[in-house]
Amino acid sequence: MGVVLNLEDGKRGAASIDRLIGLTNDDMARVNELILSKAGSDVELIPELARHLISSGGKRLRPMVTLAAAQMFGYAGEGHVKLATSVEFMHTATLLHDDVVDESDMRRGKKTARMIWGNQASVLVGDFLLGQAFRLMVDVGSLDALDVLSAAAAVIAEGEVMQLGVSKNLETTEDEYLSVIKAKTAALFSAAAEVGPIIAEATRNDRAALRSFGTNLGLAFQLVDDALDYGGSTTDLGKNVGDDFREGKVTLPVILSYRRGAEEERLFWKRAIEEDESDDAALEKAIGLMKRHGAIGDTIGRARHFGEIARDALAPLKNTPQKAALFDVIDFCISRVS
Repeated sequence: MGVVLNLEDGKRGAASIDRLIGLTNDDMARVNELILSKAGSDVELIPELARHLISSGGKRLRPMVTLAAAQMFGYAGEGHVKLATSVEFMHTATLLHDDVVDESDMRRGKKTARMIWGNQASVLVGDFLLGQAFRLMVDVGSLDALDVLSAAAAVIAEGEVMQLGVSKNLETTEDEYLSVIKAKTAALFSAAAEVGPIIAEATRNDRAALRSFGTNLGLAFQLVDDALDYGGSTTDLGKNVGDDFREGKVTLPVILSYRRGAEEERLFWKRAIEEDESDDAALEKAIGLMKRHGAIGDTIGRARHFGEIARDALAPLKNTPQKAALFDVIDFCISRVS
């Protein structure tokens, strides 16, 4: 069973993204309408599975970031709604594919699509959503936006393959792991942020600032997820606590604990990760070793570091309500373990 930890002394309440929600509320209503419209199909299973995903919750941070980033530079058209929908379709497709690869049973407190409709349907509907995402990008007519999002799609796929390469490999270095999550998670955050100033025809410096913000926000977001898998709750994480451990995933808390541990502790990690001896008792022992070696706290520290880089990336830009809301997103991501 999962063990809920007090991950930080001086615990404080979770930061709010209410300001971001308020600024993007009208546009997100249009995004939601477009999602339902573009997820429609004469093939009955496609809208059925899509509705399951849409109703399963999620804060939709990525499309809101796209919308806020476009608003930030005074964009007044409709292209940002289509790009935000593309971003959400890309994200949803990767979740469908991830759950098949990881053999996950739960997503956001509900059964995964693969558990209800099977692996084949999940993969194929994910492919359908990716196709719809690219159709929306083409509708917008911005070659730069298409270039950024299509490049992100390729990088995300590379990240998935890279993750297979480090799966159950306890010799994975921290740098190698950061390369995986930069591709697998941060690439879409980065693209979601950058297409905002692109569609608003902002400067190259503005694009670079939002790209850096998105990349580092994505790294922070994933590292917090890694920490939560060993010290959070199912509600915080959106899946079962300890899933990464049971699946033999080598995430940063595992890497740090393994490298800092004595020989006997490394043998435990080999049994747990490489030989699948990962029951509830093993999970509790893993958490104990992580606490002993400061692995969870240091993972959170790395997340805060990337959060500060994201903040610094936005700092030179003109102060706007959207900029303040994007600062809130950084605080929100980190506060999930605060």
